[in-house]
Amino acid sequence: MALLTTTIGSYPKPDYVPVPDWFKEESTVAKNPTEEYEAYLRTHHNKVEELLDRATREVVEEQIRVGIDIPTDGEVRRENYIHYHCRHLEGIDFSQLTRKTMRAGSWVGKVPTIVAPIRPRDIFLPKDWRTAQAVSNRPVKMTLPGPMTIVDSLADGFYDDDKILGQALAAALNKEILALVEAGCIWIQVDEPLMAREPEKAVAYGIENLERCFSGVPEEVTRATHMCCGYPDKVDNEDYPKASPDAYFKLAAPLDGAEVDAVSIEDAHRPNDLSLLDRFKNTKVILGVIAIARSRVETVEELTARFRKALGHIDNSRLLVAPDCGLGMLERDTVVQKLKNMVQAAKSV
Repeated sequence: MALLTTTIGSYPKPDYVPVPDWFKEESTVAKNPTEEYEAYLRTHHNKVEELLDRATREVVEEQIRVGIDIPTDGEVRRENYIHYHCRHLEGIDFSQLTRKTMRAGSWVGKVPTIVAPIRPRDIFLPKDWRTAQAVSNRPVKMTLPGPMTIVDSLADGFYDDDKILGQALAAALNKEILALVEAGCIWIQVDEPLMAREPEKAVAYGIENLERCFSGVPEEVTRATHMCCGYPDKVDNEDYPKASPDAYFKLAAPLDGAEVDAVSIEDAHRPNDLSLLDRFKNTKVILGVIAIARSRVETVEELTARFRKALGHIDNSRLLVAPDCGLGMLERDTVVQKLKNMVQAAKSV
């Protein structure tokens, strides 16, 4: 049986998409995430939905053409994967920006501020999913930012307790997830890269709040979580500080015992000791095998060799392969070639 392939989240936006994109160095989203986003809405107000629907269909179709079994919507609607969701929550003020150091010191920027109780403002992801899913009968995976990662990406001026704030966010995320389930989505992924940065907090309360996100989700829906070790600031920067190499080892057993079906980890930018896979006794592992911030294209031969080593530690029914994280930093032709090689290698084993 060939290994199943998936993508993680973002995909390079087609040139005609006017959404400001935090992956682009010229973007000012980090300086003022409200001003630039609202400016694009004003400028393209009568064409926004048409352009975003077209782009969503295009990137899903491209993933299907290269052979991806479980594509995503490419997150082409999102200026970044966290703020897009937060704009649909009450209690977050995008006009009140607070300077904050994030990702264990890797990022410094002005972020929206929590000023009141977190509650859903509206339900929005089912519409995004239907647009993407209409392209194919292959299951389109929808992604959401997780509570720990959202907490680290906002300034808290209200709760003053990360665990309780995470519980409020999990409750709001759960409503969106259950709406996706009702719409028919069967692959849902909550992104929690901060767990790899702060595994002790993840074990103390982060995994519990992750489970809250999936409360009430039926067994026929795959509940996935993604934990990369962090985006670099630019392509081919090898010196970007990553999460500790032992973070996954600290998280493996607690996640394997949690109410989660699949755990996505990166292995391309910094390969793991693959004995890590032995620690997942029940959970599926989505192994990141494509570097999302290196312009070099991985060969079929090296990918195949890595897959075979991984299969020495985990059954092929519980191993899926994917890029390390979202693909938004790379040029589109590079992405296509990387994915083609990944798919070919997955079929070869």
